[in-house]
Amino acid sequence: MENLLSIIIFTPLIAALILAVFLRGEDAAAQRNAKWLALIATTATFLISLFVLFGFDPSNPEFQFVEDREWLMGLRYKMGVDGISVLFVMLTTFLMPLTIAACWDVTHRVKEYMIAFLVLETLMIGVFTALDLVLFYLFFEGGLIPMFLIIGIWGGKERIYATFKFFLYTFLGSVLMLVAMVAMFVDAGTTDIPTLLRHEFSAGSLSFAGREIVGGMQTLLWLAFFASFAVKMPMWPVHTWLPDAHVQAPTAGSVVLAAILLKMGGYGFLRFSLPMFPVASDIWAPLVFWLSAIAVVYASLVALAQSDMKKLIAYSSVAHMGFVTMGIFAANQQGVDGAIFQMISHGFISGALFLCVGVLYDRMHTREIDAYGGLVNRMPAYAFVFMLFTMANVGLPGTSGFVGEFLTLAGVFQVNTWVAAVACTGVILSAGYALWLYRRVVFGGLIKESLKAIRDMNLRERAIFAPLVAMTLLLGVYPALVTDIVGPSVEALLSNYQTALNAAEAATRLAQN
Repeated sequence: MENLLSIIIFTPLIAALILAVFLRGEDAAAQRNAKWLALIATTATFLISLFVLFGFDPSNPEFQFVEDREWLMGLRYKMGVDGISVLFVMLTTFLMPLTIAACWDVTHRVKEYMIAFLVLETLMIGVFTALDLVLFYLFFEGGLIPMFLIIGIWGGKERIYATFKFFLYTFLGSVLMLVAMVAMFVDAGTTDIPTLLRHEFSAGSLSFAGREIVGGMQTLLWLAFFASFAVKMPMWPVHTWLPDAHVQAPTAGSVVLAAILLKMGGYGFLRFSLPMFPVASDIWAPLVFWLSAIAVVYASLVALAQSDMKKLIAYSSVAHMGFVTMGIFAANQQGVDGAIFQMISHGFISGALFLCVGVLYDRMHTREIDAYGGLVNRMPAYAFVFMLFTMANVGLPGTSGFVGEFLTLAGVFQVNTWVAAVACTGVILSAGYALWLYRRVVFGGLIKESLKAIRDMNLRERAIFAPLVAMTLLLGVYPALVTDIVGPSVEALLSNYQTALNAAEAATRLAQN
């Protein structure tokens, strides 16, 4: 089917325009109609995206379903997916209907709330499908606006502080990326991403501000992109915006932020840093390794000290993203496969954990761990679901969390055993904070009077968790669903990466002789 990607991208946006133009009023009927239209649009987007998944040829590492046409002032509208990006598109379209269903009880400015999520879905899918630098940047930066509004309007008491911190951190990092993109266009004469993937940016020595830059132009470009993607992940020490954003964001906002938006950083490393700047990636890989290892240990220790459930899970996300960056810059098949798997798995698990917090917050209007205890006595179904995702977050074998962590650590171990050893301590620490949280919230006697009338999950909440449970267990026992799709694309990426490194090494030896 022609223009399939465009249909997937713009279906949510069309629904948002319909809501904005035709829906009037704030009465119960208007709110219900806004929710149903958003749910139908996101569900339709997911069903259409299945045609891309089932029509995708995993054995072909090239971009597929490519759409290429003139757009504006010589710029091109070019979209496509490969084995890496197709899974992130599916993750986005899979989670958005569940996210909309999770905010069914929202009553404040419902139409605008639904519009924000629909526009955000269009922009997120656009990031993963854009094959032009300008398009990628517009989608990448555009996603800040609806999330800024979601936190700033529907967030908690400190929402203004959190949303401005989120915006400034991510926007300032991306300014450097924009400068780098301009430099890439000047050097290569094109903004076409497939062409840029084949272009060789200079890796020779370069004088800048009176200093010799190792890796030349590649290093400067790599650092500019790193500034943007490291904040987006987020990596230590530019991670401090994330806990504040999560704590203040509404439940649905936290789900999208953790499950999808954070993955744009990892996707950027895979799409730009590794294939376009291979020499610089190799030079700076040790820095990434140690920043990632510190993030894993530091964020896990900080999580142990939290009294707010959301903040604990937010720091857990920082730790798990540390495994992702390590795996990517290990630059071997196991490491990169594991990093992609970890991102997909984390999307399901972290999204589910924030939904678990949301279930309790909807009933008790507090996220303080000390406010709970003994919930298994009143909420057995909730206790089971929370246990499953806690175990998956720890990396229990049989869940998707285990596969991602195991593959990334195996890949990193081949490159740097010390980094792998430090990161392994994070696995132990994650068991500490996750099980500590679960024990205090779920086990023990039902002592607090306020909890004695608490209700278990209703049918809607169980229906939301069911597909997340299924995917977490399915990928845990059958990881080939992901690895078979990403494998050929990752193999091609790493082959080109190694070829570029060998050519640069040969050029260096020739220059020395």
